[in-house]
Amino acid sequence: MSETQAIHSRIKHLLVDVLHLEGLAPSKIADDAPLFGEGLGLDSVDALELVVALEKEFGIRIQNHEVGKEAFASVSALAAFIDGRLAVAGNPNAGS
Repeated sequence: MSETQAIHSRIKHLLVDVLHLEGLAPSKIADDAPLFGEGLGLDSVDALELVVALEKEFGIRIQNHEVGKEAFASVSALAAFIDGRLAVAGNPNAGS
């Protein structure tokens, strides 16, 4: 599994586990499916919970101004955002 695929997988598991998306398997979440609105139907409370979970899981800090529609649009967009943060930080949690 590539590092990018591993990040996608970790995000999908976080979505299901942290947000209690019962009945939804992580593997059933499409990489490009919208996380909010017509996609998974997440809301602003879910976004806050997701930010906290991502910070813990990946050892990064996400500032309020970084929580935007682009970065949180889909699993792929979120993975690219996290990958960029890990690359800049030289974070040892990347791909683990």
